[in-house]
Amino acid sequence: METEDVTVREQLFHDRVRETIICVLLFICLYILSHFILAHFKKSAEFVADDIEDATVNKIALWLCTFTLSVAVCAVLLLPISILSNEVLLTFPQSYYMQWLNGSLIHGLWNLVFLFSNLSLVFLMPFAYFFTESEGFAGSKKGVMARVYETAVMLLLLSLLVLGIVWVATALLHHNTARESLYDLWEYYLPYLYSGISLFGVLLLLLCTPFGLSRMFSVTGSLLVKPRLRKKASPWQRNLGYPVAMLLLLALTAVSELMVCFHVLELLFDESAMPKGMEDPHLGLASFSMFGSLGAAVQVVIILYLMVSSVVGFYSSPLFTGLLPRTQDTTLTQIIGNCVSLLILSSALPVFSRTLGITRFDLLGDFGRYNWLGSFHIVFLYNMLFAGLTSACLINTVTWALQRELIRAFGLHRLPQTVSRSTIPLKLLLANGLSKIH
Repeated sequence: METEDVTVREQLFHDRVRETIICVLLFICLYILSHFILAHFKKSAEFVADDIEDATVNKIALWLCTFTLSVAVCAVLLLPISILSNEVLLTFPQSYYMQWLNGSLIHGLWNLVFLFSNLSLVFLMPFAYFFTESEGFAGSKKGVMARVYETAVMLLLLSLLVLGIVWVATALLHHNTARESLYDLWEYYLPYLYSGISLFGVLLLLLCTPFGLSRMFSVTGSLLVKPRLRKKASPWQRNLGYPVAMLLLLALTAVSELMVCFHVLELLFDESAMPKGMEDPHLGLASFSMFGSLGAAVQVVIILYLMVSSVVGFYSSPLFTGLLPRTQDTTLTQIIGNCVSLLILSSALPVFSRTLGITRFDLLGDFGRYNWLGSFHIVFLYNMLFAGLTSACLINTVTWALQRELIRAFGLHRLPQTVSRSTIPLKLLLANGLSKIH
């Protein structure tokens, strides 16, 4: 009996070591990628300053930004990795080389991303910002440690302020619970704060994604209609590349809309369609798509497509255009703002995708413990708003693009501005078009 217990403990130990090594290797790869991305955009003059102290502080802040960006990339890959892992285990159920790919590894990865994302948002990024702005307390000895002490004090005061706001909010919404949980910081207030941050990120995705889709259609449509802005474009780009890009955008957007509309119907008739958390993912038992591996691949593509659309919409918004990074000319403050924004968007992506019904893969770990996920009215209204906003943006963008193309095709753009194009008879349109053909 003791021998069996030792064997089980050894197996658990080896499994934990293997999972740790895999997570560390994945994070190292993402950290290196994030380092090259930030090195491409950072303003080099801030890191080779004459003041060694400022240069050191800026380098430390950049390391924290690199860590945060790598966590954001990992958050984007959470659902794709989970969905594809399930399909791989379904395809090779008895493969010896796939034994490392299991539910424990995926669950651990979700927990690490949740922990590091909240650590970066609540501690690392505020620390990086205050650290770059600090100079040390008046009368104290100058140096990096003096800045560390000032930053720690500022961070403590900020934490007390945020926790006070959270306590007041809970007291207003749940009076009894807030009074009983005054000292229950870890079990109640921090999850409540994370839930609020997640809700903000999901609302930001709701606004940015349709706007990003509209922006991508506008740019691609302008290139397709008349590629005046890329004078060096080859005939292959004009005649094949741009039309294929437009068709791809239309196809991905149409599939996304159909998924959301189908999910709205599911919400009305099936309680299991509601987003919820799960403790054990049970990988390798059944596909998370009714269309099998092909449907799972489409889910992964749609999830990444919506993430790209949200980033495009975020940087296209008039409120956030100032954060748009520029090659070798992005200040450290802008880098911190970009890392925070991307982390908020990416950490909300799993909840966003599950709430819209893009995938049936339920949320793992603390991602599924947000308070608002169990509200049918919030989830249903969110789906309806996304479908409505996306449809409105696309109809507006595509319709006007087609109208402009018709006007240019028939040469009506040369008409005087006093002539209303809406009053032009159909016969004139046909006659003008036929004359151009002949």
